[in-house]
Parts: sequence; structure tokens; C-alpha cells
Amino acid sequence: MRDPAKSGFVLWREVIVAYLSPAIIASIGGWITADNGLQIGALTTIGGTSAFIAALLGRWLQSRGVHKSWVTRMPHLALVTVMGMTMAVIGLLAAWLTTESLVIFAPGEALAWLGRVWIDFPLSAIIASTLITWRWRNSNHKIE
Repeated sequence: MRDPAKSGFVLWREVIVAYLSPAIIASIGGWITADNGLQIGALTTIGGTSAFIAALLGRWLQSRGVHKSWVTRMPHLALVTVMGMTMAVIGLLAAWLTTESLVIFAPGEALAWLGRVWIDFPLSAIIASTLITWRWRNSNHKIE
């Protein structure tokens, strides 16, 4: 069994980086363009989705990914691409579930930010999965 301290992949640190990276970039973009919605989205839907996906995928990679031969033997870039596309689909599904369920409870203009989740969720999922998969794979191969 691999020692996480030796591997360099510590999940809680990776989740923090996965939250901060897109949140800071989106905040800067919102500040430059004077888009308050983007600034708020950076800390909520963008950063939150990134952290959530990073935690889920990182946990899966640590517990089950090591035991899946297709994960450990697939070329690095191919694995990152597969995980990114898979998480993008999950992000789109989450956006659909969010918009469909929240519109029922609060119809009208009260939830105008719901239009953002169609971009924020899948894009954040791609960014987080790319970061987590790349770093996990790098730390995983250095040990072997």
C-alpha cells in the first residue's frame, strides 16, 4: 500500500488548490470586466463545483483508481482527457438537476444566476478533474 505522505498527493491540499485556482482566475476576470455575477460565481458555483469534483474524483483515484489497470496503464494525457470529459458530463448533469429542481421551488427572476450554472458546473468540473488527475498520476508514477 502506498503511503500518501510519500506520494505527494494529499487530498485536502489538492481540494484547496482546486477551489482556489479557478476561483481566483474568475474573480480577476470579474473584477477586470466589472461583472459582479462572475465575482460572486467565482466563490460559489465555480470554486464550489471545482472543490466538490476534486474531492470526489481524488477520493476515487486514491481508493479505487490505483486498483484499476486501465487507470494506471493509460497514457497520462489520455487519462486526463477521459476524466475531464467524464466530469464535464457530470457537471452538465448537475447543472440540469440544479436548474430543474430549483425552478420548481422558486420560479421567476428570483434565481437569475441559474443561467450561469450551465457554464460554471461543466467548466469547473473539467478544470478540477484535470488538476486532480494530473497531480495524482504524477505522484502515483514517481513511487513505482
